[in-house]
Amino acid sequence: MQVPILKWNELSEAVKNRLLSRAETEVTDALESVKSILQNVREKGDIALREYTLKFDGVDLGNLPLRVQGEEYAHARRVLPLEVQEALDLVIENVTNFHRKQVPPELSFTEVLPGVYAGERASPIPSVGLYVPKGKGSFPSMLYMLSIPAVLARVPAIRIVTPPNPDGSVDPACLYAAERIGVREVYRIGGAQGIAALAYGTESIPPVSKILGPGSPYVAAAKRLVSSLVDIGMPAGPSEAMILADRTADPRLLALDLLIEAEHGSDSAAFLVTPDPILAERVAGLLTQRVATIPEPRRTFITDVFNHYGGIILTETMDEALSVVNAFAPEHLQLQVEHPFDLLGQLHHAGEILLGSRTPFSVANYATGANAVLPTGGYARTYSPVSVRDFLKYTSVVQVTPRGFALLQKPVQVLAEYEGFPSHAQAVIERTATGEYNSHV
Repeated sequence: MQVPILKWNELSEAVKNRLLSRAETEVTDALESVKSILQNVREKGDIALREYTLKFDGVDLGNLPLRVQGEEYAHARRVLPLEVQEALDLVIENVTNFHRKQVPPELSFTEVLPGVYAGERASPIPSVGLYVPKGKGSFPSMLYMLSIPAVLARVPAIRIVTPPNPDGSVDPACLYAAERIGVREVYRIGGAQGIAALAYGTESIPPVSKILGPGSPYVAAAKRLVSSLVDIGMPAGPSEAMILADRTADPRLLALDLLIEAEHGSDSAAFLVTPDPILAERVAGLLTQRVATIPEPRRTFITDVFNHYGGIILTETMDEALSVVNAFAPEHLQLQVEHPFDLLGQLHHAGEILLGSRTPFSVANYATGANAVLPTGGYARTYSPVSVRDFLKYTSVVQVTPRGFALLQKPVQVLAEYEGFPSHAQAVIERTATGEYNSHV
């Protein structure tokens, strides 16, 4: 495998646009076939879910209920290695500690003028569906990153869908994490059909108000198609990462960190951006060597990434490198430069920014506490990482006292008359005329 070194200022606009769009074409191509899946689930419910699980996952669920049963959680505790349980315990605590600080007061007020109180009430959304992917591996990390903020937000109904193992079971690490966090509604369904079940509901799976979680282009397409019916929150498609590096970076670590991202799947994107041509050549050579040592199927994933949505981007200057990163708006961004904090203010669009060589993507993906479910596909320009706020809604709460009314009645009357709303104006005029609201108390 040869890793391409792409000189940014020599690329055509068409090539630049293809790199910046990553796997968006695959999502668009999936829309038509996903429509029939959604319609079939909407009409046939559980039967369609079982049929698609057999067709796409190769799993015959037989008489297994779609919802994971109580004894399966106990079995997961028995079979999951103790070191995995201990690792999950630690990272779940870290993620909980980080997100607990995001929980707002239930009710808060600001006195914007004497006697005028404007506030917000935070309350949980009624139900949420969390999609935990499995197609290229098991992802208990996605489960706890999504579930913990939902639990802290006090969402009453949290439903998890995830593809089953070949025997119909659900990954034991996912079940261990779900039970540890306090979520006991897990369904052995994945893919576009899982999104359809959450959006429309079936005999076994009640519909939800919001769906969150990353997935394949088919999952991303399904979420897009149900977005008029259910809130799909932050767009989260195939994973992607960029590393911005200068001459001080260790090429061995750069190669390792690019492989972290590329091994996610063939639809991922992984780029090194640097103005240093010597560094670029050394990293390209190391990547070629290391890929040969990686077992399948990850080796194929990595090769596909560097053939389609990855490589080394060589720029003329660091300023040009910064502009490339901002244009890409990556999900994950790592800075392996001499002074990372000096560049932080010039980086405007990224789901997360990891500072320094001791903050590889793998540490952030699992264990720092910050959420690793991040906007993809360029949506880091306008979206944020998953947080407690994604599971809350806010209601404005306002109170005006007589003193406050006396301060507001004239400007309200003037603006209402200017905009042509006589009833708006009359509502304050007649209150003023009674004298009841003229008090300065």
